[in-house]
Amino acid sequence: MTSALPPALIATDLDGTLLCAGDTVSARSYAALARARAAGAHHIVVTGRPVPQVRHVLDGLGYAGLAVCGQGAQLYDTARGALLHSVSMDRELAEVALGKIEAEIGEVYAAVNQEGLYGETLMGPGYRVWHPHLPMVRVRRRDDLWAEPIIKVLLQHPRLGDDELTRVARAVAGDLVNVTMAGEHTVELQPPGVDKALGLARAAEVLELAAARAVAFGDMPNDVPMFAWAAHGVAMANAHRELLAVADEVTLSNEADGVAVVLERLYA
Repeated sequence: MTSALPPALIATDLDGTLLCAGDTVSARSYAALARARAAGAHHIVVTGRPVPQVRHVLDGLGYAGLAVCGQGAQLYDTARGALLHSVSMDRELAEVALGKIEAEIGEVYAAVNQEGLYGETLMGPGYRVWHPHLPMVRVRRRDDLWAEPIIKVLLQHPRLGDDELTRVARAVAGDLVNVTMAGEHTVELQPPGVDKALGLARAAEVLELAAARAVAFGDMPNDVPMFAWAAHGVAMANAHRELLAVADEVTLSNEADGVAVVLERLYA
């Protein structure tokens, strides 16, 4: 970073960034974040996971701040256990977007994140469990996915890879929904305009912090908007090429404590 002052805001993605195997945060990363907080910095978790799938990680961190969840759709106050803001997805629009995508590439498998502090992740027929530590509920029919309000849709295809599925979804439905790739087997549809930058900007406004004093860490294309918002974007060594192309800096991988390496330098 070019500023003589250390960042006042640290935004970290979770999967592939701050978290190691088993949904854990290393002792080194924990210590580096604690040192940054002692210096006056605010740490904001910014994740594609909805609140119910991230609460156990936040508890393990002893985290008491704001968390941007659900790909920017939810702003969660950990200390109060309350949603400060939530953006739901129009379920009819989601079905239309799926229809357009399937007209182009055939059947896709879908899952949804339900709205709210205790919303479930429902998986439709064919959808494969992609993360062993996140609870998911299988439903028998796709129509069952729309029974309750949702914040986003997750897609998989039986043959196409994540990059190609993302490309096609953007081409045929990008005028209706925001399409992003959040990780392996995790192509997602969100309401238009909803992304990590929106959620992070909302959290920063609550804390009266500016993008000019922010550093962001990530590993996947869904972190691109967050990097565009923050003054300094740090990609992990294991990051997707789309994020590496826009990063200001590349650190070590998540398993090699890449976040801690940078924070130790910034708050030396």
